[in-house]
Amino acid sequence: MTQDSCSIEDTPAVERERYCERERSVSSAVSTKVSHFSFADGTESVCASHASLSSSASMQSNPEERRDTAERETLMMELTRLVQKSVRESSWWERRGLDCSILTAAFISLPAGFLLLGSSQPLYFLSGVLIMGVSHAVITVKGTHLASHGALSESPVWADFWAVFFIEVCGSFSARAGVQAHVKMHHAHTNVIGLGDSSTWKIPFLPRSVYLFIAPLAVPIITPIVAVGQLKGQSPLQILRTVPCVCLGFFSQYYLLRSVSGLSCSSALLVMLLCRAMFSLPYIHVNIFQHIGLPMFSATHRPKRIYQMTHGVLNLPRNSLLDWTFGHSLINCHVEHHLFPFLSDNMCLKVKPLVSQYLKEKKLPYQEDAYISRLSLFFHKYQELMVFTPPITELVGIQ
Repeated sequence: MTQDSCSIEDTPAVERERYCERERSVSSAVSTKVSHFSFADGTESVCASHASLSSSASMQSNPEERRDTAERETLMMELTRLVQKSVRESSWWERRGLDCSILTAAFISLPAGFLLLGSSQPLYFLSGVLIMGVSHAVITVKGTHLASHGALSESPVWADFWAVFFIEVCGSFSARAGVQAHVKMHHAHTNVIGLGDSSTWKIPFLPRSVYLFIAPLAVPIITPIVAVGQLKGQSPLQILRTVPCVCLGFFSQYYLLRSVSGLSCSSALLVMLLCRAMFSLPYIHVNIFQHIGLPMFSATHRPKRIYQMTHGVLNLPRNSLLDWTFGHSLINCHVEHHLFPFLSDNMCLKVKPLVSQYLKEKKLPYQEDAYISRLSLFFHKYQELMVFTPPITELVGIQ
């Protein structure tokens, strides 16, 4: 995917078409019937029809290049076919229903959290903080991630609405900037140095203990500040949408803490900070553990998609708390998510056995490591991983 196809003017609703564009660029020399991916919303036929044109042109122009490319791309196309079949056989509940229910449960639990925060009993008050913190993590991490990929609805209009609602109102960030940074850069250029290499998470001047265990607690404060900086260069209409949405989310929570919970001004702000920072440590850890320290590629010598994702992405083991708050696609199904970014969390979990078995059968890496193991690695090799420039990996024999 070129930088031109990563236009920041695009919204999550057109990401399926962008995915098709990426797949057309890497599958132009293979058969049309395996050059598309079903999103259960009609996108499949669009990808296939366009792919046939580029395929025939490539085959006529350079037969040797066609054969070479076909050999390397057959793996991704074959895996896509298997995953496509699984998606088609899945019900709406499996594709989106379960994840939507988890998000709904998080919103439903908020009234209980506000009421418990108004209690003078320490146990009840702490229960309120816990409910508020978990709900906030589910909504602002799992919700914003799924919304940024348009995975919450088959309707483009609703997909755009949920992106604005979750990213701006709930997440206090610009939807346009969030989609640009995560979907169009990180996913399109995973572990490509200077593009999607996760370097935005690096703060080299911070000592390792501060970065890993203290600095993440400031994420709730840093996020809206960064969001303001991201408004530069945006159109007046987008600014007029983002600023009120971010303010609406922030002041709604503040108002409810004051009126429903009966907290003072300072107490309300402190509770907001505490609840929003509750999962900040694992949030930062997960974002660096699953990419940094793995093979990195140059923009001019990047491998084909299936090699790029299998070498540059890592799964963490199942974790009941993080699986439900962050979502499977960010924890134990991150490889599957990068290969098929528009699948919901539950669908990533469903196709996980299929994907892992296929990659292992084809002698491709399927990288997994424990949370504590990665934390130990980053603690002991902090300078190498988070300060110094990473070395470029050349996949000899695959390029």
